[in-house]
Amino acid sequence: MEKRRVLITGMGTVNPLGHDLAQSWQAAREGVCGIGPITQYDCSAQKVHLAAEVKDWDPAVVLAGRDHRHMSRFIQLAMASAQEAVADSGVDLEGLDRTRCGVILSSGVGGIGMTEREQVRCTQKGFDRANPYYIPMTIANMGAGMIAIAFGFQGMCTCPVTACAGGTNAVGDAFRHIRDGYAEVMLCGGAEAAITPLSIGGFTSMRALHVGDDPDRASVPFDARRSGFVMGEGAGVLMLEEYSHAMARGAKVYAELVGYGATCDAYHMTAPAPDGEGGARAMALTLADAGVKPEQVGYINAHGTSTPLNDSGETAAIKAVFGAHAGSLAVSSTKSMTGHLLGGTGAVEAIFTAMALKDGFLPPTIHYQEPDPACDLDYVPNQGRAAKVEYALSNSLGFGGHNACVLLKRWGE
Repeated sequence: MEKRRVLITGMGTVNPLGHDLAQSWQAAREGVCGIGPITQYDCSAQKVHLAAEVKDWDPAVVLAGRDHRHMSRFIQLAMASAQEAVADSGVDLEGLDRTRCGVILSSGVGGIGMTEREQVRCTQKGFDRANPYYIPMTIANMGAGMIAIAFGFQGMCTCPVTACAGGTNAVGDAFRHIRDGYAEVMLCGGAEAAITPLSIGGFTSMRALHVGDDPDRASVPFDARRSGFVMGEGAGVLMLEEYSHAMARGAKVYAELVGYGATCDAYHMTAPAPDGEGGARAMALTLADAGVKPEQVGYINAHGTSTPLNDSGETAAIKAVFGAHAGSLAVSSTKSMTGHLLGGTGAVEAIFTAMALKDGFLPPTIHYQEPDPACDLDYVPNQGRAAKVEYALSNSLGFGGHNACVLLKRWGE
């Protein structure tokens, strides 16, 4: 079967660094930290007081009409990002065959904040008096569904729920859907809004979150003193388009998607395999899928969560795949700036990877101070750098042993 080429022609995001693509990418280039005290609820009785919130963002300003009132925050973030991606692409919606356009958008926990609020309310007033919009505001697939409804996309519409790998699975699955001939246009990505008392409490009790109060030492991927991730929120959506379809309309192109790999550790419900074997296989499968040699890759946007097990295991996985070339690779974690967006993180990081290729600039791993012998690669510490890179990987790993990886190529035509 002929493998069709797939291009990124539009992108949109709302995340802790900004309310749109331009603002977010500029902040990532500059090494801005999006982490600060939690303001969305009173966290004084809990151990964790820091998160990476989307700041000063009003969905009523971005989303037309009153529909936003019946959307959970993760859906609002997804819709705003999708609107930007479609507008950014410049595509003529009226000229599309909507049956050949689809949506794949991930969320890990969907509208968990709505669930928490309704549980409290219904305990007091009775469960038969639940908000009639509770279910559609909460289920994880509704971000994808609402985007499809908004743009009339009648092709495949689905929601991979693979924890922190979900956003990358969504991008990779959409890439394959176009490449293998099932669609010409796909909106894909992920969204999450899990800065809530229960989400923070659950991750705290399993010792996954950083519990200090200094934003500059909270999310410190690959640093010897890393002690857990910082919860973030936000969304990222990419417009993928089949090559000839994009060329026929003179579309601008950010980058080309050329490979995708997905694996499972089949090891533990939360811990990654210590040697990073599953992540290594995902990267190797991605390179093989694209027909690209390891030495052709110049940059990796790492999963880089700032947890002890993830960062050492991912480093080991990179070494296993790239061998001697690993020492020449630039590897950075933008979670040092955005925190961890769970199901949205892979999409936002794919966007940053595409921008790194387009602009010839690698975003940094900020707040890196103390090297760890188990993490001894070039993590682009503290300051981004100019670098012309031909191929770049974006890695995502998730609870349940999920691993996903996409390979992007710099656009040169």
